[in-house]
Amino acid sequence: MQKAIEIIPGIAQLAHELTGSRIRDKRLQRAMRQSELAELAGISATYLSLIERNRRSIGGKLLNQIARALAVEPVSLTEGAEGALIDRLRTAAAGHPEQACEVARIEDFAAGFPGWAALVGEQARKIAQLEVRVAELNDRIAHDPELASALHQVISAVTSIQSAASILVSGDEIDDIWQARFKANIHADSLRLAESSKSLVGFLEAPAESGGILRSPQEEVDQVLETLGHHLPALEGKSGMAAVAEVVAQAPGPISAAAQVLLGGWLKRYRHDALAMPLATFSAAALQHRHNPTLLARAFDTDLAAVLRRLAALPSDAGHPSMGLAICDGSGALTHLQRVAGFALPHTGAACSLWPLFQVLTQPGLPVRTVVSLPGNRGGRFLCYAVAQPRTQPGFDEPPVYEATMLVVPDLPVSAAAPAPRPIGTSCRICPRPACPARREPTILS
Repeated sequence: MQKAIEIIPGIAQLAHELTGSRIRDKRLQRAMRQSELAELAGISATYLSLIERNRRSIGGKLLNQIARALAVEPVSLTEGAEGALIDRLRTAAAGHPEQACEVARIEDFAAGFPGWAALVGEQARKIAQLEVRVAELNDRIAHDPELASALHQVISAVTSIQSAASILVSGDEIDDIWQARFKANIHADSLRLAESSKSLVGFLEAPAESGGILRSPQEEVDQVLETLGHHLPALEGKSGMAAVAEVVAQAPGPISAAAQVLLGGWLKRYRHDALAMPLATFSAAALQHRHNPTLLARAFDTDLAAVLRRLAALPSDAGHPSMGLAICDGSGALTHLQRVAGFALPHTGAACSLWPLFQVLTQPGLPVRTVVSLPGNRGGRFLCYAVAQPRTQPGFDEPPVYEATMLVVPDLPVSAAAPAPRPIGTSCRICPRPACPARREPTILS
């Protein structure tokens, strides 16, 4: 079994970072025999062998004794990938409620069969990634206006070529001048058809995050920010607006002029938020208030939307959870999308109208906090904070320009006493829930 596990990236590492395996690794690093460590810990070598093979759980006094014998802190033997592995298994089980998985015994499964447990968790993660890709491909095929334009150009060119060719082969006598014109038209239309076909193939390539051709300047910006990790240290200090131009100039990969304009606007906004809520102070306050947006907005005397953006930009290596962020204008069109595992929305419309991001547009200024759950194998639960407020300072005799902001936090797991989450989907076409009151078109899924 070990050889089969080692060929799968990441699984062997997860399996060997369980508590028992960590104890064994620390012992071998110190060139200690099993019997030596067992004697120092006051247990038998047989029992220690079971612990090191993750066949026995460990904690409390015994954990402290073993840690003392190894001259390490107890926490160094218990924290790390074990909790992440168990959370991943819980996510996999939540995606298949019909299987009635023994959730209460997940820790026993992870401890007794660490390799298999890591394999199940890794497969669940890959399935979630594939479902996100399916959602994006569906969005691309069904609702992309640029794709519709490319299809129209292909059909138009084919029709024009067919019309000219039918005249030439009709058998009627055509003078040389008109023949030359028809041939020139066919040649021009064939070139147009070739270019339109290339564009069509480009639009049908893989989604942006897997290296495919991007479809819009906004998607280019989202891809650049995803590559940079959404946390931008260059804009956190007191380096002025020159840092914004530097980040735009150093953006990974070639981006269009329109994308550079959009990226510059987002970076200026990031810079403004960083000045209002300095990283060190805001990071400490976020941990103190358990990332509660309301408490943070009051502490920094700023608006909720700015706090939601700032939370999404916190570095995950500082003890903060990974968070997603979605921003849309008053029409519901996405203007910013920061993905998190299991969460994505279509860029070109047709998203599920039940997302809090869209619902707050009907009640500007009133924040909403909701736990939502996605269908299918992904089956993720997310805690969503959303608010809609004016994008700019409103003026007299001018229509208000509203913008909705939603922070998405993975909500895994929750207690049995927690309220039931709101069922939600990505878009109607790929949502399997048949009795949804917000459904606007049939699903393509069985």
